[in-house]
Amino acid sequence: MGHAIASSLSGFMFARSALGFGEAGVFPASIKTVAEWFPKKERALATGMFNAGSNVGAIITPLVVPWIVVRFGWRWAFLFTGALGFAWLILWLLLYRKPQDHPRCTQSERAYIEHDSQSSSGKIHWAQLLAHKQTWAIAAGKFMTDPVWWFFLFWIPDYLQRVHGLHLTQIGLPILVIYLISDVGSIAGGWFSSTLIHHGHSANAARKWAMFLCALLVLPISIVYRVSGLWPASILIGLAAAGHQGFSANLYTLSSDLFPSRAVASVVGIGGMAGAIGGMLIAEIVGHVLQWTGSYMIPFFIASSAYLFALLFIHLLSPRLIPAQI
Repeated sequence: MGHAIASSLSGFMFARSALGFGEAGVFPASIKTVAEWFPKKERALATGMFNAGSNVGAIITPLVVPWIVVRFGWRWAFLFTGALGFAWLILWLLLYRKPQDHPRCTQSERAYIEHDSQSSSGKIHWAQLLAHKQTWAIAAGKFMTDPVWWFFLFWIPDYLQRVHGLHLTQIGLPILVIYLISDVGSIAGGWFSSTLIHHGHSANAARKWAMFLCALLVLPISIVYRVSGLWPASILIGLAAAGHQGFSANLYTLSSDLFPSRAVASVVGIGGMAGAIGGMLIAEIVGHVLQWTGSYMIPFFIASSAYLFALLFIHLLSPRLIPAQI
């Protein structure tokens, strides 16, 4: 039996690692696509919209997967959800083209897309990117803010059960509300900075003002541990999640502001790696803090302040958002 359990655990770890390896490429490719198809003044809104789509999936999954498990068995839940990724990939390969290669993209549309973009040619190596402060600005922002989102994803259900006494079957509605609010924040954060650029503000001012307001939206989560009511606490968490998503939409967009489209996916990948390292650290920190104190006070305080510190580091490393000279 021990050997069977070990084999099952090994198989699960391999499958989960493969999933992580495969899904890691989605956001870099998505941000690069936005850089290829949208001018600078529209990229944050486009990013906010596709970023909100990940939350829609998180809302739908708890509703659909249990039905599949009950009706067809747990193996089919894995097969069905995994097959969706392959279906999306096939459609992407069949339908996606760059603007210059798309038969329905006119010359005037290409000129509109590319008028404020940096042109680049040749292969850009990671070592070249690591030499630029702009890369480290994005990596620092991801390192400090991605762990907060991981905290929301993995620890908020435990918080709702531990503090508000909800059973596993009762947390669905609060989680749904939190994700819906975060979707609004994702789109609104991107819309705000894009609107500022439309009205003549620089990308530097637009992105940083949007990120600053999103960071302020997260601050009230520091008092959630003292809130006794379920719905007031859920609303505060939802606002913080909205702040994260709006901040994230603009942070992703910085990669296309600061680098030519050929380098965007690599820069986002570097930032994603920094975020994953931060996520591993926050998992350890929250686990130990809960074991020592039994309270969410410290994790919520860390979450509330992370975005202001991230914005500070971004500003110090790239005070005027001058594109990297590659």
